[in-house]
Amino acid sequence: MSTSNVKEMVREKYGQAALRVKSDAGNCCCSGPSTVEESCDPITSDLYDARQKDEVPDAAIKASLGCGNPTALAELRPGETVLDLGSGGGIDVLLSARRVGPAGKVYGLDMTDEMLALAEENKRKSGLTNVEFLKGEIENIPLPDESVDVIISNCVINLSGNKDRVLEEAFRVLKPGGRFAVSDVVVRGHVPAEIKKSMELWAGCVAGALSDDDYVAKLAKAGFENIDIEATRVYNIDDARAFLSNTGLHIDELAREVEGKFISAFVRATKPVAACCASGCCS
Repeated sequence: MSTSNVKEMVREKYGQAALRVKSDAGNCCCSGPSTVEESCDPITSDLYDARQKDEVPDAAIKASLGCGNPTALAELRPGETVLDLGSGGGIDVLLSARRVGPAGKVYGLDMTDEMLALAEENKRKSGLTNVEFLKGEIENIPLPDESVDVIISNCVINLSGNKDRVLEEAFRVLKPGGRFAVSDVVVRGHVPAEIKKSMELWAGCVAGALSDDDYVAKLAKAGFENIDIEATRVYNIDDARAFLSNTGLHIDELAREVEGKFISAFVRATKPVAACCASGCCS
């Protein structure tokens, strides 16, 4: 499938999800039959605790389509500048903004107009002033070189048809010593070709997932070091059946083949600190 086709499918599905939340039709992942969000439900459930839910508007929770909780794992510090790739309704941006405090700054980047509109409304409701949402694509981040301390993302990089470019851009905008700390879906082992060909599953977080070995290799190629992939959830056969529902695929047969192969993972890496090359610069 072409990169442009994947991008348009993702844009359409996540735009529809934002509109459902704005129309108060329920959670993105709890809609009716034949929707991509339903197939993604095992990934997106039970990610935030009660305290975190109390920190953000209800619409930000309903619009969450992530696979993890990067703000809980990224060890954000007061005063840091953070970038959320594929920020959606803004839940991770708003949670991060509270952690970095007034001296910090959090950018949310999204390509979907409907999600950006929802995020801006959630920002207004939150009262936070250290937040800025940007329109753009994660393959072409609209920020200067070496401008952020931490990059987070929540089940978005797997949706890109050009992951090498995403990781190169992430490396570019991170400051030396900056941290890459994202939640993503990762695959361990062989995945049937039928899944890789499914457009619905691309937009539903599954078919575009990298293997753990490929993820490590691509991060290293982009220049990152200290790479680590930590499983946060392993999906069982019932989850696999939910992934495959309404896709037209042979559910029971494929579910057995993919059981335990898809995981939610926390992916960590760092950008090397620039070498000291000027006289006296390290004194």
